[in-house]
Amino acid sequence: MDLRYPIGRFEFPEKVEMSHIESWIKDLEYTPKSLKEAVSGLTQEQLDTPYRPEGWTVRQVVHHLPDSHMNSYINYRLGLLEDNPTVRSTNVDALAQLFDAKTADIEWSLELLTGLHARWVMLLRTLKREDFDRTIQQPGRGERSLALLLGTYSWHGKHHIAHITSLRERMGW
Repeated sequence: MDLRYPIGRFEFPEKVEMSHIESWIKDLEYTPKSLKEAVSGLTQEQLDTPYRPEGWTVRQVVHHLPDSHMNSYINYRLGLLEDNPTVRSTNVDALAQLFDAKTADIEWSLELLTGLHARWVMLLRTLKREDFDRTIQQPGRGERSLALLLGTYSWHGKHHIAHITSLRERMGW
């Protein structure tokens, strides 16, 4: 197994159906609970263990999820309010090296992700199918539909949770 991609890379369907969108929204809804379950009972030493050689620690992964998803949530909202806005990209590796990402209590990020996803899911469930075809411009990635963004972040949460759960399996935690 490639420890970087324990569930494989994200594959966007050729044609996005409402069933895809509904499934991705459910994934976002359950991501905070799944993350809490993945880290439940871990010690501080375990939280500070990298999920793979040269990888982030479990703590950094936990803090990365709300950092990344907050950025996406804002980009999503901009995509709903403006026609094809150019959004900012974030250097996630640099964010993961900040002091708080390496040391802060994970409960703060678990709570942040819970509230963030509750708001995001609430918004997503009010949208019409055509809203998901709206686009944003991401530097280095080009034009991306809100459907693609949704699918990516559905995968993203599961991807990082699998980093933690596969580490736990390998280590016998």
